[in-house]
Amino acid sequence: MSTWVNFKELREKLNFEAVLRHYGVDVKRKGEQHHGFCPLPLHQGKKNSPSFSANLERGIFKCFGCGASGNVLEFAALMENVDLENGAAFRKVALDLQERFCPDLKGGPKDTKKAAEKERTKTEPTEELPVVVNPPLDFELKGLDREHPYLKGRGFFRETIDCFDLGFCSRGLLKDRVAIPLHDHEGKLVGYAGRVVDDATISKDNPRYRFPSKRKRAGQVIEFRKTMFLYNGFRVKTPVDDLVITEGFASVWWLYQNGYADSVAAMGADFSERQTELIVTLVKPTGRVWILADGDDSGRRFAQSVLLQVSPHRFVRWVKIAEGFQPTDLAEEQLKSYFTT
Repeated sequence: MSTWVNFKELREKLNFEAVLRHYGVDVKRKGEQHHGFCPLPLHQGKKNSPSFSANLERGIFKCFGCGASGNVLEFAALMENVDLENGAAFRKVALDLQERFCPDLKGGPKDTKKAAEKERTKTEPTEELPVVVNPPLDFELKGLDREHPYLKGRGFFRETIDCFDLGFCSRGLLKDRVAIPLHDHEGKLVGYAGRVVDDATISKDNPRYRFPSKRKRAGQVIEFRKTMFLYNGFRVKTPVDDLVITEGFASVWWLYQNGYADSVAAMGADFSERQTELIVTLVKPTGRVWILADGDDSGRRFAQSVLLQVSPHRFVRWVKIAEGFQPTDLAEEQLKSYFTT
């Protein structure tokens, strides 16, 4: 057996579903998720409660009964009754997994690649032209595929897909992406975002999300600024008692599908003063703002920004989820447990 293991590369290569089955777990896949009884030997919660959740694509897990969470390597170590602080024992578990599931990773560390030089795009000077921000589009994308397996594979129902006018785009600037219509606070269509359907293709030149770029048209410079509105905010017609704010599109779709229609997204970790103003107008003076951010550094940064800006005006509660998890990883019962008075 090789003595070299690249933990990061191994985590990315391992098939979490295969690892679960290797340890005798009856995997019940729903989109990217598996929910079931906790298989961990040291589980201290209820034995007959489906408290264990695993994201099979991202290779992470969380048991809402015993509190254990982590990545695929940490899951295997816990199944082997290995103390995660015991480096040598943890490394042996990783090597065993590599030998069984990823024998092609044998070998020494790879040479560091030189960073590619950035190419500067030369554009004509635009300082003299008037700038128009988020003007309404004079067209709508047609022929989008609402039956594409990406959306249904993530567990979204056709009713949810139709509600948000989502569909796979096969041509143009959003080719091979799910097109997401973007409406400003008045409900005017101001652009489309595009989400890749294969995360393996994500790179610096091919980001997960693509937004409208700056362009010149009819003697004007047209700019798209996502910080000037809230995704799905136009559907909140009157001030509400409770409003959920998230980072991304999919979290809004998931919340809607699970009964939380009054949900909006900042479309990223940045939260602006304009978005703060909109939040205040959407929530009653006696209402509550619920922050449901991703369980990572970016999510914590986002939540703290919302707290800082919105709490002087409205009651704000930060719903903290497990490290490495996203709102779309939460089952309906888990969401209900969070949104309690």
